[in-house]
Amino acid sequence: MDPLPQLKHQETGDRNREGLVMAKNKHKKRHKHDEATQAHNLDRIEAKEDSSKSSDTKMREKEFQKAIRPLHGELVALQDWVLETGAKIIVIFEGRDTAGKGGTIKALTERVSPRVFRVVALPAPTEREKTQMYIQRYLERFAAAGEIVIFDRSWYNRAGVERVMGFCTPEQTNNFLNIAPAMEKAIVDSGIIILKYWLEVSADEQTKRLTSRLQDPRKTWKLSALDLQSYTRWYEYGEARDAMFDATHTGWAPWHVAHTDDKKRGRLNIISHLLSSIPYAPAKPLKVELPERQLKVENAERDLANLSIPAVF
Repeated sequence: MDPLPQLKHQETGDRNREGLVMAKNKHKKRHKHDEATQAHNLDRIEAKEDSSKSSDTKMREKEFQKAIRPLHGELVALQDWVLETGAKIIVIFEGRDTAGKGGTIKALTERVSPRVFRVVALPAPTEREKTQMYIQRYLERFAAAGEIVIFDRSWYNRAGVERVMGFCTPEQTNNFLNIAPAMEKAIVDSGIIILKYWLEVSADEQTKRLTSRLQDPRKTWKLSALDLQSYTRWYEYGEARDAMFDATHTGWAPWHVAHTDDKKRGRLNIISHLLSSIPYAPAKPLKVELPERQLKVENAERDLANLSIPAVF
């Protein structure tokens, strides 16, 4: 028998088997690709659902206003107690960019007297201030009797932004972290109550808030070139925060962390904690009646129509 037809038949069979294996492999690859695509799409759907759930769980404005109303009443009682007793209180707000320090301070102070609740938000130091002792420009703004001073960022700039952005040397940062606990012990021993809050926000939420600032003309003033540079150094700020906590979290001036991805809940939690940390007397209901007005005198009131601004709204 001629072996050539058998050889050709064998080669044909080998090619058919190879084609079948290739087809199977191609099918497997396509199947794996389809599975990967389905898994990717499922991840996208779940991420979208998680985002939607996160948005749904954030506190609504109506709920927030209902919750903050009694807290505002207690802040007024705290104000009265501070004035009556001559107490001196310092509240420090530190935290990541966009964590909501300004909004929290606004919620804290909007129903009390600015002469009692005094907000300090210092700009970059002047050339003269750069030659002073580092803490000096903060000391002169400390609370006197009957005052609550709120620092919107504080001397802890040296442990945070100055360290990360290279505005001070590592030696200066280490020196600050070494002396800060003793300095705060002296402040507390002088009769000043210190409360230190760190506001923490997630990386995704920070991105969302910075993007909003870029797109909303009402918020562009909150965004600086430094903010954009700081945005790229998320983990460096985390390391600086942890080093600061390790060195300056003390029994006389501990740190309190508030998570503020939900701004409204964060504000309520901070105000509630602040009130629980100060031994003030609760508010007593006032029993006051309005006195009678004087009797009307002829031509006593002037017509102000010609002095009035246009009623556009």
